This record gives sequence, structure tokens and C-alpha cells, in this order.
Amino acid sequence: MNQNPTPEQFPQTQPPRPVQVAVPSVKPYATYTLLVVTTLVYLLQLAGQYLLNADVVTALGVKDDVLIRAGQLWRLITPVFLHASILHIAFNMYALFIFGRGIEARYGHGRFLLLYFLSGYAGNVMSFLLTVSPSLGASTAIFGLISAEGVFIIQNRSLLGNRVNRSLMNLVYIAGVNLLIGFTTTGVDNWGHIGGLLGGLLFAWFGGPRWKLEGFYPSVRLVDEREGHGALAGTLSVLLFFIPLTVLGWIWVAK
Repeated sequence: MNQNPTPEQFPQTQPPRPVQVAVPSVKPYATYTLLVVTTLVYLLQLAGQYLLNADVVTALGVKDDVLIRAGQLWRLITPVFLHASILHIAFNMYALFIFGRGIEARYGHGRFLLLYFLSGYAGNVMSFLLTVSPSLGASTAIFGLISAEGVFIIQNRSLLGNRVNRSLMNLVYIAGVNLLIGFTTTGVDNWGHIGGLLGGLLFAWFGGPRWKLEGFYPSVRLVDEREGHGALAGTLSVLLFFIPLTVLGWIWVAK
């Protein structure tokens, strides 16, 4: 004789519980150091203008194509510390504060600094190759941080959940609006911005954090598959692409 089973005859199943996983993170000391050093350099720029009627700091570090071809290669890096006005440095340092802390927390101090300076280098190389005007500013490196954040979201989308699409759209909007402003405003080095975007993308794609879950419940943790070799892979990817462009800049002079 068939009988209908009672609820007591079935084991009670519990709904799945969310698992809390600690995110790899470090304090953003490098970001704060960059903020302080860049601000101090700008104060030196102002001091030179006030005391000497000449911005000696800018003269020594601005991206200048002729002087780069004369062998002053540091001018492909030093422009990230220089700014043309209070509004210029305020905007860039605000962006560094917003993006830098989170990226450094995931990248670690050393890898973050490599990302920052290699993005700046990439932007200045693109400017060196395609523009003749002197340029300066941290925006080359800032654009590299923006593209690196986008790569991080894409490569870790399976772990980031529903916020992936919204975060990516926000980054595309920020980059797009700033590039549009650059194309429609006189005196903005948009090739530098594009180079920074590309440099940050290359570094992050090959060397940025790529998380995976390890362990068994309840001892589950996030680990970075690229920890230990990501810095080298990211650096090589940028240098192998942009060093030939640097050499090309000696041969082909932009009009």
C-alpha cells in the first residue's frame, strides 16, 4: 500500500550560507608617497617661478623631443611629477587618490609603482612619437591606472559578481569623457593619454592580479596566481612594446 510521506521523513536541508573570503590587500603607502612627492615637486616649480622668474624644475624634466633625442631619456618618466597649474595637479592627484589606493591594495607596493611609472613612460613615448609639443603631467600614469582597473575587473569577473558590468561602464565613461575633452581642448596631450591607457592595459593584462579560490569550506581564501612573477611579466610586456617605439621616435619626427 502506497503512503504519502510525511515531512518528518525527509532530512531538513539548510539554505547555502555565503562564505566570507578575505581579499588580499596592503596599505596604499606608495599612493600616498606619490601624492606627497608630486605635490612637493609642484611647490618647487612655484618657488622657482617666484624666486628666479624661471621654472627650473620644469625645464629639467618636461617632455621635450629635441632634448630626448639628445640623450636625456629621463624626460620620458619625469613629466609625471610636473604640472602646469593648481587645477592641473589637483585633478590628477584626486584621480590618483581615487584609483591608486584600491589598485595598490590589490597589486602590492612594488607592482603598483611599476604599473604607475611604466604607464607614464608609455604615455610619454607615444607623445614623443606623435607630437612635437612639450608636455607634462601625471595623467599618462593615471590613464594607465584606469585601464588596469578595467583589466582587473575583466580577468576577475567570475569572482566579482553583479557589479562587473556597471564598474566597466563607469571606467569606459570616465576614460571616454576625458579623451573627448582632450580632443576638443587646445594644449591637452591626448596621445600621451592614449599611450598611458595602452601601457596600463599591457601591464595589467600580463602582470596584474588574477585571483582564484583555494581551500575548502570554511577555510577558503583568495590567492593571486601571478604573485611573484606578475611584476616581471607586466614590465616585459610594456618594454617590449614601447622600447621599439622609443627608438622609432629618434628616426621619425612628428610634424
